[in-house]
Amino acid sequence: MSTDETDPSRALALLWGVRDRPRRGPRPALDVDRIVRAAIDIADREGVTALSMRRVATELGVGTASLYTYVPGRAELIALMLDAVAGYSSLPHTLPGDWRAKFQTWAREDWAEFHRHPWVLQVVSGRVLPGPNLLAWYDSTLRVLAETGLSEQEKLAVIETLDGFVRGTAWTSVDRGAGDTAWAAKRDEALAELVNFDDYPALARALLAGADPSAAETFELGLQRVLDGIATLIDARAPSRGAETG
Repeated sequence: MSTDETDPSRALALLWGVRDRPRRGPRPALDVDRIVRAAIDIADREGVTALSMRRVATELGVGTASLYTYVPGRAELIALMLDAVAGYSSLPHTLPGDWRAKFQTWAREDWAEFHRHPWVLQVVSGRVLPGPNLLAWYDSTLRVLAETGLSEQEKLAVIETLDGFVRGTAWTSVDRGAGDTAWAAKRDEALAELVNFDDYPALARALLAGADPSAAETFELGLQRVLDGIATLIDARAPSRGAETG
């Protein structure tokens, strides 16, 4: 019952609604959505490494073989989970404000979702299959940029740039939050004994000043600077927009 992860066709069929169900007998107690919700709950509580078809079956109180009637394997299940989580976020074009306000809300929502579902950061580094929720989100985000004068290539690059920033800072934040404080204390103690910080004057100055921005502070500062850069690019396209409408 293993899944061929080199063939995405079965996962895509599930994502786009081609789902096999028992054709005879009483109405089944399971369905794909219920299985996906249970899998997300497990991954949220225990991490994605704890996720298996057997573990999900136990969570649902059914036999493992029952799950394979609906989902052929773990890879397909994770694809469904990712698309389900993508559906939790607002569609950017429906948010209030101009493109910057919409992007700012999008980034903050995603930052919060990554902290609610940190396992997503582990699995999105692999091959992600586009499901209905993900494509709806991408289409919506492109609609936000429709009147900016950016080329289609630039629009996609802008979206990928901001998305990459949010995921990267969220990964650092989640990793820091999961750290072993006792280990960190021993590390700092050893560094204090072994390192002559006079050799690193700029770093020493920052440490003496007590500089230690939180992950949230780093995220907010970086977010505004990324948006500033996008705004500069959009402003640079403003003359061409005026020429087209004039």
